[in-house]
Amino acid sequence: MKRLIRFNLNGRSVTIDGDDERLLLWVLRTEFSLTGAKYGCGQGFRGTCTVLVDGKAVRSCLTPLKAIDATDVTTIEGLARDGKLQPLQQAFIDHAAFQCGYCTSGMLLSAATLLRETPSL
Repeated sequence: MKRLIRFNLNGRSVTIDGDDERLLLWVLRTEFSLTGAKYGCGQGFRGTCTVLVDGKAVRSCLTPLKAIDATDVTTIEGLARDGKLQPLQQAFIDHAAFQCGYCTSGMLLSAATLLRETPSL
């Protein structure tokens, strides 16, 4: 069904008029030119498509637009604030945690959720 979907994307309010079953991954990449979330398997196993929805890691390749109405969505592009990397991003740089870069954004966002939910780690 086509309808207006409103949500906050990386700290700013956005509205999209579209099919509420359309997958978030493709909306981020095509409508907002945010390419940090990547297509990996289309089944939610690889995690390359991970974004935060209300602070929790979700697989955007499986998330329909209707599921993000009135939520806060953060992509890897929105993790840093005011030109300053988030501490986890800086730690990845400091400790050479990057691999090929394809899955790094999913790793960072999943780790951010883990640390938010379990700060004593």
